[in-house]
Amino acid sequence: DPKTVAIIQARMSSSRLPGKVLRLVGSKTMLARVISRARRARLVDEVMVATTTDLSDEPIAAFCEESGIPCFRGDLFDVLDRYYQAAKSCGADVIVRLTADCPMIDPQEIDRTIAHFHQTCADFTANRLPPPFRRTTPIGMDTEVCAFAALERAWQEAAEPFEREHVMPYLYDTPGRFRISVADLAEDLSRLRFTVDTADDLDVANQVYAAFNDRDDFTLAELLEANANHPEWQ
Repeated sequence: DPKTVAIIQARMSSSRLPGKVLRLVGSKTMLARVISRARRARLVDEVMVATTTDLSDEPIAAFCEESGIPCFRGDLFDVLDRYYQAAKSCGADVIVRLTADCPMIDPQEIDRTIAHFHQTCADFTANRLPPPFRRTTPIGMDTEVCAFAALERAWQEAAEPFEREHVMPYLYDTPGRFRISVADLAEDLSRLRFTVDTADDLDVANQVYAAFNDRDDFTLAELLEANANHPEWQ
């Protein structure tokens, strides 16, 4: 079976909320929440963190070491290279790209996207892509899946700065270059937002975890039900 590795992109130098990935969401750091939820995905074999060699990211490396989480450190700006080297270091055949600012990411949504990747025999699958594609998943559930061979080709060929910084655009920005598929939901939930970019977002994330009594095993379905009872979250 191919080895499927979820690689969580994390850095401390967020412009809008510096250090957000190690801020507390309930009783645990946001990064710990994302790791815990990614590990619940049945189709993921291993979870690792990809951070940078920048001094500002020493706390992330230290957190991973203390927590026994595999951590790869690479270039601050060339995130495509960071992902490629991280995937290579752990022998990944299939790479699942997640970001550390999504503490409510749903393991079932990760599994659904991975399953879609295999069912469509794609080189790259996502549960959302930027326009002109139509988004159906809530913001904060974003999952991208690709084959190592496709990532390696992107690493070799991508030349534009935005393609290096945002990891996956080379795989989908030119029609016909790769086999791509989008794992849309039957219902359009794109209006909903469950990510952390600002202090207000962090406050909402803490309210969500309080509503679930600090559990981190709630599903997207349960989150949607709770969200309906808390319109202030949106």
